[in-house]
Amino acid sequence: MQTRVRAAVFPVAGRGTRFLPATKASPKEMLPIVDKPLIQYAVEEAIAAGAEKLVFITGSSKRAIEDHFDSDAELESALTKAGKHDLVKLIRDIVPEGVTCIYIRQGEPLGLGHAVLCARPAVGDEPFYVHLADDLIDGDPPCLKQMAAEYARHGGSVIAVETVPANETSSYGIVAIDTANDNRITQIVEKPAPADAPSNLAVVGRYLLDPAIFDKLQHTGRGAGGEIQLTDAIADLLSDKPVHAYAFSGDRYDCGSKIGYLKATVAYGLQHPETGEEFRAHLKDLLG
Repeated sequence: MQTRVRAAVFPVAGRGTRFLPATKASPKEMLPIVDKPLIQYAVEEAIAAGAEKLVFITGSSKRAIEDHFDSDAELESALTKAGKHDLVKLIRDIVPEGVTCIYIRQGEPLGLGHAVLCARPAVGDEPFYVHLADDLIDGDPPCLKQMAAEYARHGGSVIAVETVPANETSSYGIVAIDTANDNRITQIVEKPAPADAPSNLAVVGRYLLDPAIFDKLQHTGRGAGGEIQLTDAIADLLSDKPVHAYAFSGDRYDCGSKIGYLKATVAYGLQHPETGEEFRAHLKDLLG
């Protein structure tokens, strides 16, 4: 039986420069999709997959994330006095009982691999999720829960992938897989040119990692951009431990880009019970 995955790591120290000036004073992970910030969607997905320990790797400008997941007695009191009990429940349930939030400051901007390594004291010697909130995935069940089921089937590490156009491989980590062996990854390359890519299967922002990755990260030198690349550590892990690619079911929105963020806002706005019908009618009017 595989160890249950109890910890989820959220690397949230980046500055979100592609969304300036909106992210000058507010974290990019706090950008809302309808009525919830991106980071809340991420947390809800992790909790749905069984996570009880939420580890946020933060930077100096990310206090709003801590405040969002903290209790607010003054707001709850004001809402209670106003008789808005549904809203009180809404904000109290942001972090369910039994779930712990841990915040670790990433002292230097040394990349995703370094951010994951910063989580080691909180995660310990257990498998764990890594969730990049920029990648919003609308899946049923949620993507991490799908990956937990895959992990329960064969163990090892599990990395979410999707097929991308060949001319976009230079924007992703790209994997080659052994389809006869539970899609075990045989090669992973960071942002290869199309001519050098081993496939067009791209790694997206969901990982379920064996704790052995921490030792690999500890000894991984600085790679592309002078950063410690998680991709390089995973490449080192391949010879020691099984790492499987998982083609998730769902729609992914790259909310680190303006167009991806707008697409997500439209998709979730159409689904939302308060806005869906009127928003759909508005879009029909706009489109003639």
